[in-house]
Amino acid sequence: MASQTQRDGVASVADHYDRLLAEHYTWMSGDFAEKVSEQRALLSSLGLPRSGSRRALDLGSGPGFQSIALAEIGYEVTALDTSRKLLAELTDRKGSLPIAAVEADIAAGLPMIEPGVEVALCMGDTLTHLSSKDDVLRLFTEVHRLLAPGGRFVLGFRDLTAELRGTDRFIPVRSDSHRIMTCFLEYEPETVIVHDLIHVRDGEDWVLRKSSYRKLRLAPDWVAARLTACGFAVQRAEPIGRMSVIVADRP
Repeated sequence: MASQTQRDGVASVADHYDRLLAEHYTWMSGDFAEKVSEQRALLSSLGLPRSGSRRALDLGSGPGFQSIALAEIGYEVTALDTSRKLLAELTDRKGSLPIAAVEADIAAGLPMIEPGVEVALCMGDTLTHLSSKDDVLRLFTEVHRLLAPGGRFVLGFRDLTAELRGTDRFIPVRSDSHRIMTCFLEYEPETVIVHDLIHVRDGEDWVLRKSSYRKLRLAPDWVAARLTACGFAVQRAEPIGRMSVIVADRP
């Protein structure tokens, strides 16, 4: 992911998190322990392999909802993310769990990983944060290389292919007595510009903090077909909650 702001004023993913979202990410996601418990139950329900290296890779780990869940069910986890702030939170929360936090984007980080990984996760919206569909294909090829035979690749992402219109494009995210977060979606042919608007209470006043970034519009059928073309065997593809979840194995 590029670290420089794009010419049209829309931030790169890394800059958007750095300038705005990382500070509020855990708050907007809800109770941390509940989120970890939710992810642990989801991952356990997907039947992750447990007979190999027990090494796991969490791509776009954020503050560690999935990384901690993986470690709690017995994996040694490498957590990859571009946000230093979110990785610091992960490090603070992991305790003695076997999680190594690595600050790097996917393109730079994956070549550093030793092959033989048993489980790879790409959750949260990491997939839609990539710059292009070509980058998605490169990710699939690289994960296929890193996974051991019988290894499992789990993806979770938002399907943004259906275009919302009018005021439906304004989406309330979360609010309390000190913060109010709303996002506004602006559609392009291949991407959606996400405008994050966060009002933060400052004494008696409210201060607006804002930034925008792009997400890819990826259809689950397209993702599943490309995984198959890259050599994966797709086992499950279904909506779970607000996310599309795809489970694919390396034969």
